[in-house]
Amino acid sequence: MDEICDHIVFNSFSQLKKYKDKCKHASLGIRINPECSTQEEHAIYDPCAPGSRLGVTAKHFCEEMIEDIEGLHFHTLCEQNSDDLERTLEAVEEKFGKYLYRMKWLNFGGGHHITREDYDIDRLKKCIRHMKETYDLEIYLEPGEAVALNAGYLVTEVLDIVENDISTLILDASAACHMPDVLEMPYRPPLKDSGEAGEKKYTYRLSSCTCLAGDVIGDYSFDYEIKIGDRLTFCDMAIYSMVKNNTFNGMPLPDIAVMDKNGECKVIRR
Repeated sequence: MDEICDHIVFNSFSQLKKYKDKCKHASLGIRINPECSTQEEHAIYDPCAPGSRLGVTAKHFCEEMIEDIEGLHFHTLCEQNSDDLERTLEAVEEKFGKYLYRMKWLNFGGGHHITREDYDIDRLKKCIRHMKETYDLEIYLEPGEAVALNAGYLVTEVLDIVENDISTLILDASAACHMPDVLEMPYRPPLKDSGEAGEKKYTYRLSSCTCLAGDVIGDYSFDYEIKIGDRLTFCDMAIYSMVKNNTFNGMPLPDIAVMDKNGECKVIRR
C-alpha cells in the first residue's frame, strides 16, 4: 500500500494497529471526530451525528499509539462555507489540541465549497494560517466537488408521458441510476429552461423507466408543452452524479462526451 500512497489515514486505532507494519514508508494518520455538527439539512452526510462510525472521538483517542502517527484528519463538512470550518476547528483544538503539537500535518478533509461565489476565501486563509502557525503543521484540504462545481450536463430523452393526476415524463435517465443524490439527500438537480412546479405554464413530474415507484427526479414547469422525443438537459452533473452511476434494472450508463472551447463534442466513453 505505501508504495503508491505517501499518506495513509485510518478510521480507528484498531485498524492502525493491524496494518501499521505494512505501511512503514508512509506517513500515517488517524481520522478524528470533533463531535461538532455544522449541518442541518443533510443528516446522511453528517459524520458528527450521534453514534457516527466515522472518526475517533476524544474519549476513545488512544494516546499510547500516538507515536505511530504523524497526522490527524477530519472530514465533517458538506458543501459548506469557511465559517463552518472555523467553528469545526475550534472544536478540534478544544478536544485534540494537545495532540496537534505532536503532529506533522492536519487534513481538513472535504466539503469546502471554495469555488462558490459567496465562499469566504479570506476566512479560509485565516483558518489555515492559525493552525499552521500555532501547531507548526502542514495543512491539507480536499476541495473535491469544488473542482468541478456546476459543471457537466446530462442529456435525457422523453420516452413516454403518463397521465395520473399529474403528467409524468418517462425519461431514459433515472434518479436511482444516474443521480442517486436526488433520492439520498434529497437534491433537486437544475434543469435547463425550467422552473418550479406551477411557476411556468406546463408542469410535469420527471421520472424514469425503472421498476422503482419512487424513481422520481422532481416536479418541473416549462413555458412550452413537452412531447415524446423531446430532450431535456440537467446541469451540475459532473461530480457525485457521475461517480455514483449504476445499472440497476438493466439501465445503461450514459455516454460520456467532452465539449471543447469551440462547442464541438466528442464521445470518449460509450
